[in-house]
Amino acid sequence: MRSPKDFFAPLALGAPAPVREIPVTPSRMIHFFDPGNEKMAAKVPDIAKKVDVLLGNLEDAVRADRKEAARAGLVAIAKANDFGKTQLWTRVNSLDSPWVLDDLITLVTEIGDKLDVIMVPKVEGAQDIHYVDRLLAQLEARAGLTKPLLVHAILETASGVANVEEIAGASPRMQGISLGPADLAASRRMKTTRVGGGHPGYLVRTDPAGEDLTEDRTTYQQDLWHYTVARMVDACAMHGILPYYGPFGDIRDVVACEDQFRNAFLLGCVGAWSLHPVQIDIAKKVFSPSPSDVAWARRVIAEMGDGTGAVMIDGKMQDDASVKQCRVVAELADALAADDPELAAAYDAATKEVLG
Repeated sequence: MRSPKDFFAPLALGAPAPVREIPVTPSRMIHFFDPGNEKMAAKVPDIAKKVDVLLGNLEDAVRADRKEAARAGLVAIAKANDFGKTQLWTRVNSLDSPWVLDDLITLVTEIGDKLDVIMVPKVEGAQDIHYVDRLLAQLEARAGLTKPLLVHAILETASGVANVEEIAGASPRMQGISLGPADLAASRRMKTTRVGGGHPGYLVRTDPAGEDLTEDRTTYQQDLWHYTVARMVDACAMHGILPYYGPFGDIRDVVACEDQFRNAFLLGCVGAWSLHPVQIDIAKKVFSPSPSDVAWARRVIAEMGDGTGAVMIDGKMQDDASVKQCRVVAELADALAADDPELAAAYDAATKEVLG
């Protein structure tokens, strides 16, 4: 068992010291692209200006015979572009694949100074993070990196969900965790073939009004992922890292996509994956607090003064717990507005209307 006092010691001679606090920067959408696809690669500079996180995908959705091309494409794109404040992530191949070792060696040694986060798929437990942690330290030392790369785990196996708390706390590198609903559904033997979202068969039905059980009764579709997202959010909050919803596969259904993203946002997620440009604006909208919510939060904070006691605002009781909730919204708004003049103007206008 590793001593707690050694938790923040480098795992290889010459490796940079691990971070003690995960940087919290806007990451409302993690936009996936195939770096081996020339058409997608050509659009990267323009898309990078619209997203918080740009992720070069090397794993699923990249055919086996194109893995090396995708890896080489990501190296070329990273070297050729300055992404400014947009974060550059990658999703490497799974740890049981024949490609992941070359992924890590190539990316860390050639573009480690450009990468912010390495996403690791199908994490089963802390042992997977420990393996990646040590290997990254060795490669960082070889490459002479001064800033450690962070690690993001995808929750897409039953074992991963069962071990999510230990995964979240497995390394100082842990940046966050994303829900991977499709692989998780297969791992659990769930009977859905959808990539994220709900299912019309997963529902509750109102009780009958009388003795006739065959009468029309209202049904309500339920969220297949509520338990898993909530547990993931708790594990992330416990260890000071960030939770994300994963993919929503039905690109055409922008309404349901927005609903699913909003459920995740309300539960505590900070962002979601975008698989198509149409989902970028959805994620930006959903994971940015509305101007009215920001104005209300700022009003409560202002009227609560030092944050103790209780006050009545518009007939609603507000106390110290209310202030804590409102600070979550207000601080997120401030962070987003710092890089988005349009959002800043909307927040300020709404606040002035409320506070006068």
